[in-house]
Amino acid sequence: MRRVNIELISSPLKNTFAISRGAKTSAETVRVTLSDGEHRGRGECVPYARYGETPQSVQRQIESVRAALEGGLDLAGLQAALPAGAARCAVDCALWDLAAKQAGAPVYALAGLPEPAPLPTTMTISLDTPEHMALAAQQTPAYLLKLKLGAEEDLARVEAVHTARPDAKLILDGNEGLDLRALEGIAARAEHLGIIMIEQPLPASGDAALRGFKTAVPLCADESVHTHADMTDIAARYQAVNIKLDKAGGLTEGLAMVRLARALGLEIMTGCMVGGSLSMAPAFLLGMACDIIDLDGPLWLQNDIEDGLVYEDGLVYPPRPALWG
Repeated sequence: MRRVNIELISSPLKNTFAISRGAKTSAETVRVTLSDGEHRGRGECVPYARYGETPQSVQRQIESVRAALEGGLDLAGLQAALPAGAARCAVDCALWDLAAKQAGAPVYALAGLPEPAPLPTTMTISLDTPEHMALAAQQTPAYLLKLKLGAEEDLARVEAVHTARPDAKLILDGNEGLDLRALEGIAARAEHLGIIMIEQPLPASGDAALRGFKTAVPLCADESVHTHADMTDIAARYQAVNIKLDKAGGLTEGLAMVRLARALGLEIMTGCMVGGSLSMAPAFLLGMACDIIDLDGPLWLQNDIEDGLVYEDGLVYPPRPALWG
């Protein structure tokens, strides 16, 4: 019989993390540990307030399947037992980790993913004044920078960062905070400002306006996409998709999304919420099958989990077995 442990963890951030919807000073995560008495599997998720999730609501969802988990609920059964979201993500990733430990084989091999190697990750510049964002860009050791936008002076923010880091490639993330006019103004300058992608510029509820929108750089869906069921419709409005395991419900669904995105001809990013290395590890493995990874979450924490991911000069290194997978 399996043992199930659920922990609610609050991790202070080094600096305030701000996007168009608000700011945070800590990362709130939920960690699940599954044990068969000999092997231990762990998974972690970041509840997303945008979708009404809290650490407590996620904990209740996981508790609702505790008996099934203790009785041997597997990955396939989990997909039906819990809806897509943070709770299923934590359990799904714990089941993958446990399966790897039991089999004596790494998760990437079990999942049919390429053998992991260091990857360049985007690093995020939090929403701030143009001057402060330019300074943050100068201090960020990566050539892929994600700029949080969604307020007045957005174009000035992009221009300031490009001037400070003309060597960097920029991904702009509106987090649903732009309107069509602002998007048009930024898109018109994209090629001259080092912009390679614009992520979720419009609210998910209003992104039908993107049908037929012409831009020199791909538009990437984030809040507009959760699971593979959304993908075909997404392809009519976007040219890329950001797969976040906390929204998708774990690595199992993430793999299905990658397969369908490739079939639809979409570029693929794997992204993250602000969380620690245990949250990032499954997404890193998925990133081996993606075009861009955006997995800098642990760099925002004052203290990461033991055996956490290693970051160096804009690269992130594969998770060690002591962490996950």
